[in-house]
Amino acid sequence: MTAKTNPTNPATQPGGNSVNGNSVRVEIYDQVYNLRGSDPDHIVKLGEYVDAKMRTIAEQTQTVNSLRIAVLATINIADEFHMLKRKYESNAALSERATNLSGALDEILAETRRVS
Repeated sequence: MTAKTNPTNPATQPGGNSVNGNSVRVEIYDQVYNLRGSDPDHIVKLGEYVDAKMRTIAEQTQTVNSLRIAVLATINIADEFHMLKRKYESNAALSERATNLSGALDEILAETRRVS
């Protein structure tokens, strides 16, 4: 995001973002959005992330159409999300399998102790 300051608003943050109550002013690809949420810092970080993605896409493509850049950035972010989701689900499946094996091992050890 471009670095702008707002001297009339002491809550202005780097990148031209400002917080006013629950409303957060974020600038994404030279467009200002007033967003609401329970965690203003998180909203600002999301805005910065989307802005960076759009600027990266714009540098890598020949298009100047901001809607097209936004769609390409969205697809890129969705791809990242689905890769992380698959990784999380894979880790969850491995964790469940480890828990099942640990339970089976505990049963075998308990049975071995009873026999001894």
